[in-house]
Amino acid sequence: MPAGTPPFGKILIANRGEIACRIARTARRLGVRTVAVYSDADADALHVCMADEAIAIGGAAPSDSYLLASRIIQVALDTGSEAVHPGFGFLSENAGFVEAVEAAGLVFIGPDAVAIAAMGDKIESKRLAEQAGVPVVPGDPSEITDADAAAASARRIGYPVMVKASAGGGGKGMRIARSDEELRQVFGSTVNEAKSAFGDGRVFIEKYIEEPRHIEIQTLADAHGNIVHLGERECSIQRRHQKVIEESPSPFVDEALRAEMGACAIALARAVSYRSAGTVEFIVDHARNFYFLEMNTRLQVEHPVTEMVTGLDLVEQMLRVAACEPLGFGQQDVRLDGWAIEARIYAERPERNFAPSIGRLKTFRPPAEDGSVRIDTGVVEGSEITMFYDPMIAKLAVHGATRGEARSRLAGALDRFAIGGVGHNIDFLAAIADSPRFAEGQLSTAFIDEEFPEGYDPAAGADRHQELFAAVAVVLARTEALAAGGADRRDWAVLLDGLSVSVAIEPDEEGLRLEVDGRTARLQGARPPSGTHLTGWFNSEAISVRVEEDGAGWRLSYRGVQAVVRVVPPHVAEFARFMPKKAPPDTSKVLLSPMPGLLVSLAVVEGETVEAGQALAVVEAMKMENVLHAERPGRIRSIPTAAGANLAADQPILYFE
Repeated sequence: MPAGTPPFGKILIANRGEIACRIARTARRLGVRTVAVYSDADADALHVCMADEAIAIGGAAPSDSYLLASRIIQVALDTGSEAVHPGFGFLSENAGFVEAVEAAGLVFIGPDAVAIAAMGDKIESKRLAEQAGVPVVPGDPSEITDADAAAASARRIGYPVMVKASAGGGGKGMRIARSDEELRQVFGSTVNEAKSAFGDGRVFIEKYIEEPRHIEIQTLADAHGNIVHLGERECSIQRRHQKVIEESPSPFVDEALRAEMGACAIALARAVSYRSAGTVEFIVDHARNFYFLEMNTRLQVEHPVTEMVTGLDLVEQMLRVAACEPLGFGQQDVRLDGWAIEARIYAERPERNFAPSIGRLKTFRPPAEDGSVRIDTGVVEGSEITMFYDPMIAKLAVHGATRGEARSRLAGALDRFAIGGVGHNIDFLAAIADSPRFAEGQLSTAFIDEEFPEGYDPAAGADRHQELFAAVAVVLARTEALAAGGADRRDWAVLLDGLSVSVAIEPDEEGLRLEVDGRTARLQGARPPSGTHLTGWFNSEAISVRVEEDGAGWRLSYRGVQAVVRVVPPHVAEFARFMPKKAPPDTSKVLLSPMPGLLVSLAVVEGETVEAGQALAVVEAMKMENVLHAERPGRIRSIPTAAGANLAADQPILYFE
């Protein structure tokens, strides 16, 4: 094929959201026309607007649209598409879909069905890895059929163990158990979640590695026998086994370990005659021993960090490989330039144990993209976040010459991000980026549990930024007062989460000189009309403080910390300490749904006496099962809900006496 020739004339993108938009961007750059498919819920979605053509395929639920293989293939044929790119999720690792695509005379942009089937089955893939000489985690390779067999297997392996869905991925269908009792509790939920997410309830058990790092190797292979690896990605920052922050390279991996892990990844890919982009995931202990976890036979969510350090477009490489073009470069040509870090922006509430959030994006204003900041998203301001799909809103990826520079850019970019209308995890991500442990690169898959043992509290640490928050509050209040024709004042008082802070200001040509509780500070900056941030300089440090209206004051956010501020006359502040604090509502007698979702099952009946820790109900939200437990002993008084009910956040499920 001549250089510069598009690999295909037209392709269908069998996906939605940010990955569909991502594929469409590369296709457009290469001169390849695109066909989008969409559900009823996505009629106005961004990926629909970006494609050259868009065809409706069914209802909002994935089973009625994005999982309808025959319907998608027919659309590809009807539109004259030559190939199908599956993105990730949905049908991307479905061997039957690949076979059907190829049987229809179309090209599947990804590996063949044999490789997908072999690597998609966790039991079979582990066996193949062992045969290829790749280290594997100790475990029971056989399918576990019931809780008794699971407990027996776990005792042979030795606790703690991981119960995993054989067809799993994306953090779903995985539970840790440290005892027989705990194993029996999680076994049923793991099987149910596996059936719901993958249509396959088979599970197996393997040893859980303590203090593990999750490190993966990106591979790329063509149809001519050429296979390379593109270095590693550190994916240890996870919650509920789902990645949150990823980076490339890893701060833990040296050249020798990279070469060894890369060789194992290539050996496994070669063992299944792999073609296209793929990722081999490893668990790595503190002594740099690594063990095979799984191979993802698709493009990974976190692929942007690899692209930023290698300069390669992985979607382009997938398209060219699918068109039978050779890679055109070898392992010796792969270079890792600088450092890249990605943060996943989710519609969720970290302060409420990461409960998913749905609704309309009243505000969506990401930081500006440039050579060092990249935004991958499938939404715009006004888009709807629904309960039918993954709660990811966007991916923010940054690049720097060093890890320190990349981390600093990540923190600054998160500060400049504004989302309104739904809950989000921006401040939580900023808190991670600002943590000393993350700065030092001391990571493990237990990072979030260890750094936030009591959960994430956005108000924690507000005292570190007290001077900044007080100064910003005064600037906001002073700007409003002067705009309304009021007189300028020197003395102000700020109520910061109930604490009174005195502020004296002295305007000069460089901004404001302030005395905050007797400490000198300087602030230069302003919030533009209808702006989401006050940007400028505070004590010679660049700042971007997010500002949200909150009653008679503002909610300010900076570096993962939030504070509610209100500016009042100094004499009013004198009396603030005498104001009674409103007590939180008593919820000890009710079990509330922590999120909008489906009530899958109830484990208790009215009049039943329960013990602390006993499972009460299972709520499914955004393809994840959440088991709700009793916080204390009690007796069930009434149950106003029933299995199968759609629940709103904070809706009562049952009441205690």
